[in-house]
Amino acid sequence: MSELLHLGPLAEDALAAAADFHARLLPAIEMTLLGGADPLTLVFLPAGSNHRAWRLAAVQGLARRFAPSRLNAVESDEADAIGAAQRWLAGAGGVTGQILSLDGNGAFGVLYPAQ
Repeated sequence: MSELLHLGPLAEDALAAAADFHARLLPAIEMTLLGGADPLTLVFLPAGSNHRAWRLAAVQGLARRFAPSRLNAVESDEADAIGAAQRWLAGAGGVTGQILSLDGNGAFGVLYPAQ
């Protein structure tokens, strides 16, 4: 199973949140990846759409730097949704450098219909 790394809370202001992420959290993420975490899923708390660009740039940059290790992120505060996404990402070997915004409604019944 992949590892989860919960990040946050971060500031509501996107610029302040990005600065805090890069100064305080990025070194720990890099150490986790250097330690062999593969795949690694970062967990961001939900935030406004103005956070999307810096988060995606950070995730994509880390995924490129640490390839072939896989790194993705989810945006959610719902444990069940995060767990389901973590399981899906663990089995999706070609997916890296992505952010999934989770709403908690779930697609389990659609993706895995009852037999």
